[in-house]
Amino acid sequence: MNKLTVPDNHSDPATGKSRRRWLKWLIWLLVLIAIGFGIRHFVEQRKAEADSAAGAQSMRRGGAAAMNRPMPVVAVSARTGDINVYLNGLGSAVPLNAVTVKTQVNGQLMKILFHEGQLVKKGDLLAEVDPRPYQVQLTQAEGQMARDQALLKNSQIDLERYRTLFKQDSIARQQLDTQESLVRQYEGAIKVDQGQIDAAKLQLTYANITAPIGGRVGLRQVDPGNIVSTSDTTGIVVITQLQPISVVFTLPEDNIPAVMKKLQAGEKLAVDAYDRAQLNKLASGTLVTVDNQIDPTTGTVKLKAQFANDNYSMFANQFVNTRLLVDTKRGVVIVPSAGIQHGNQGAFVYVVNADRTVSVRAVQTGTAQGDDTEIVSGLKSGDVIVVDGADKLREGAKVDVAMKDGQAVAAKEGAHGQRGNGNRQKRDGASRANAQADAHPGASAAAQAAANKNSLKTNKDAGKGATP
Repeated sequence: MNKLTVPDNHSDPATGKSRRRWLKWLIWLLVLIAIGFGIRHFVEQRKAEADSAAGAQSMRRGGAAAMNRPMPVVAVSARTGDINVYLNGLGSAVPLNAVTVKTQVNGQLMKILFHEGQLVKKGDLLAEVDPRPYQVQLTQAEGQMARDQALLKNSQIDLERYRTLFKQDSIARQQLDTQESLVRQYEGAIKVDQGQIDAAKLQLTYANITAPIGGRVGLRQVDPGNIVSTSDTTGIVVITQLQPISVVFTLPEDNIPAVMKKLQAGEKLAVDAYDRAQLNKLASGTLVTVDNQIDPTTGTVKLKAQFANDNYSMFANQFVNTRLLVDTKRGVVIVPSAGIQHGNQGAFVYVVNADRTVSVRAVQTGTAQGDDTEIVSGLKSGDVIVVDGADKLREGAKVDVAMKDGQAVAAKEGAHGQRGNGNRQKRDGASRANAQADAHPGASAAAQAAANKNSLKTNKDAGKGATP
């Protein structure tokens, strides 16, 4: 009897064993690869740490050498002197006189006798208006006067005759009085005629336009040939007096008491005028007066100074910067402003000591004048301070000082320091070469020989640079 065969779903034992063996080898392969990557990463990390340590050591050596090296600076000695106290203000030039020249008669402008920008004196002829209409008026007035003079003379003769007849009792008193009144009437007419003659002559004089003041003429406002009249507003030309000239400037109201004290004492305060950039000095003058009120919107007061302006350096309405000298401090300590540093604690300076080191010293500053500043406290005359190169200094830093006149103070010590620094740099280079050779065992023999050569050369140079 045949048996039924039931299919078996399990794999063949031989086939399952081979599969398990292949999976185990795959796991071991992955483990070995991971171990290889770990070893490689560890070696590279140690190499990077060694290079970093060598570089840091080299930087520390170079930084120490740089810190020990003297810093080159420029210094100057504090001195005793006088310093001026100035009050600065803004102002503009104002001419003492400015006149718009206009015609005083109506007519045609015949001639222009000045050049634009010309300097003229008072009474110089500037222009001419057609005088013919006024010459005609003068002739008419003179003719009327001659007629009235003849009538007056005839009436005077009749008056003498009437007086004789009245004495002889030949005419009435009324006729004599009438004749006397006629004579006085003609005398009045003569005076009127004389006035008309004088008026005509004056018009002729006005036809010649002259300079009312001395000064500098501006640009011409009208050309010859035009009809000018007394109602014209522009005029013919403007004359501005430039010598002398005034400057009106403002100062804060807090400065007024010091100025008024000097003026009331009869002192003449000097005022200097500078251009807009405060680079060029235009003129020097004196203070004339102070205004009688303070501007409430700005808190300033106006002052007026006068300048001779000999070289015509200032023009009307020119903007100027003014400096008013109110006082002079004598026998104070003065240093260049470039040597004063500012920090959280206030102003300070770097003082150069006898051992060529610097010390930080706090100072109290006073008046500043140009490039100099007054030192109220903290310094005395003769102290040497740094004026250039102070940005990299610190307390106790060594410096290689050169005075402001260019003479080096520590040149010899600086030469020794430079030679020592060169030796240290060579030794550092040899050390870095040896470190690189140790970090890379596979380096060539040539590299090792170069490192040894540098080391021997460094020792030889160090022996030469040593002083007994």
